[in-house]
Amino acid sequence: MSASVSPARVGVWLIGARGSVATTVVAGCAAVTAGLQPPTGLVTETPAFADSGLPALASLVFGGHDTVDCPLPKRAEALAAGGVLPVGLPSAVAAELAAADREIRPGGPLPGDTRDEEELITGFAADMRDFVRRHGLARAVVVNVASTEPAPDGAALPPSSLYAAAALRAGCPYVNFTPSTGLHHPALAAPAAACGLPYAGRDGKTGQTLLRSVLGPMFTQRALAVRAWSGTNLLGGGDGAALADPAAAAAKNAGKERVLADTLGTVPEGEVHIDDVPALGDWKTAWDHIAFDGFLGARMILQTTWQGCDSALAAPLVLDLARLVARAHEKGLSGPLSELGFYFKDPVGEAPAALGEQYTALVGFAGRLRGGAGDRPGGVGDSAVEDSGAGGVGDSVVEDSGAGGVGGSVVEDSDAGVGAASEPGDGGGPGRGTDVLSEERR
Repeated sequence: MSASVSPARVGVWLIGARGSVATTVVAGCAAVTAGLQPPTGLVTETPAFADSGLPALASLVFGGHDTVDCPLPKRAEALAAGGVLPVGLPSAVAAELAAADREIRPGGPLPGDTRDEEELITGFAADMRDFVRRHGLARAVVVNVASTEPAPDGAALPPSSLYAAAALRAGCPYVNFTPSTGLHHPALAAPAAACGLPYAGRDGKTGQTLLRSVLGPMFTQRALAVRAWSGTNLLGGGDGAALADPAAAAAKNAGKERVLADTLGTVPEGEVHIDDVPALGDWKTAWDHIAFDGFLGARMILQTTWQGCDSALAAPLVLDLARLVARAHEKGLSGPLSELGFYFKDPVGEAPAALGEQYTALVGFAGRLRGGAGDRPGGVGDSAVEDSGAGGVGDSVVEDSGAGGVGGSVVEDSDAGVGAASEPGDGGGPGRGTDVLSEERR
């Protein structure tokens, strides 16, 4: 069943575009579109999303940034060899993989790169605008699927925030599928609020935390007292290598702990340990050990084991989010899309933490997306910006409309440039970003 009715072509600009998740997104979209595979895991292809005006999977055009140079077809072959993609799929969708690979631009900073923050953001935003114009896209959604980065230390924008700032400047809705900072950096708060764009995040909920968001409410609703909740993650691939850094692991675990705090009303004893096991590749195992008290103080234990393929779990969610956020942009919605908390460990905006409540909110959001577009076209291109005053991408994002993006000097006076890559080894209001951000950074 198709939930898609919109004929417009929509861009999906992936940060970390040559990583495992991004490769699975591109290959998976092509496979489902061609009827080679069923849309398993795509929530937006279920009856609740029928007639919501979502862009068709066949209308999605892929591109992105990365600092690695392994071509997508080769990356897909490696994933098939590891059991992530079906045998034979890379050759069946080779043309689609090659087309997406041609749209991948160098991220940054690269070794020896001397560009500062402003130059990096300007360059990234120009790549995004160029992608939209060359393909005649109605809009493009920027989705961060790059490796987890440590929390920032100091005023410099981390890699994820450089790309997020570029998305705002280009007038593109933004999704942070990682626990990295992205739009959460204080310097981007005012531009994000003023740009008139929808955004969502952060940290996709694919495995262990998905289970926690179901079990936590269960204990609370049955009035069972959780004394301790400990977990262990064994994983390889790019995520394993990135999360071997204690600072990156701390950023990842913050979302896992927040789900328990929000659903249980307290923080139980215990920690989550993340171990890099390169031999596991893209597969991971997560154990949880839950100690809880029952009636009359009877002490009991629940243990769970989750074994899965992270890329196969994440890819359909990325496609869901790209479609939902693109439709929200078309409808003229702006600001944090809290109704998409179903997909995240640490949702933006005010959102429930229990999965059941999050799903109810998501279905309600699907209903909100039905019908014609809102008052603002929210399209991409010079005419959309000039006529609507919001939500568009083009040369005149700020100069002509005063909205829909962050001005030409988003990080004026900044002087530190940093960049991001895909997983290591895996490859409305007026836009006042210029004044607000430059004042905050001085």
